[in-house]
Amino acid sequence: MILNMKRQIFPWALTLVLAASAIVLTSCSTTETRISDHPEIFQTLSPSDQALVQAGKIREGMSQNAVWLAWGAPDQKATGVARGRPVETWIYNEYTYANAPYPYPYGPFGYGGYFGGRVIFHHHGPHRFAIIGDPFYDPFYYSYIPPRVAYPSKTVTFSNGRVISIQVLTQPRY
Repeated sequence: MILNMKRQIFPWALTLVLAASAIVLTSCSTTETRISDHPEIFQTLSPSDQALVQAGKIREGMSQNAVWLAWGAPDQKATGVARGRPVETWIYNEYTYANAPYPYPYGPFGYGGYFGGRVIFHHHGPHRFAIIGDPFYDPFYYSYIPPRVAYPSKTVTFSNGRVISIQVLTQPRY
């Protein structure tokens, strides 16, 4: 009975996993997919701007649509004023991993290595239990996977819908 239920659930689970994977994989936007999805925007660009967009590059004076085709949607937008004119800045993030907080003598698996270097035996009535590992090990603090940190990698500032400033930033050290 249980084996029959597992056989009925497996195709549905497999279908669900494949559908979710397809959605995730197709949601990634690249320069080529943006150009093919919006050829009307690409055709309005000059031949030199079309070549820059295809290479994923931008220049001063380029339109917001051209920057969107080349670099995609920004992670953040900021508005302000420069020289008495309203401006909009697009901020693009990249990601790095911060160093894990492993104070000595701890490591990613607790004090003394993978099992914490300890085996503790506990008796409760006729039952005997073995506890392997460090009782003070916190897997959330001493995570083997260091935290992912976003940092701004490039910014583009527009005035009247045209690029007036481009900045490419260096990766910070964490």
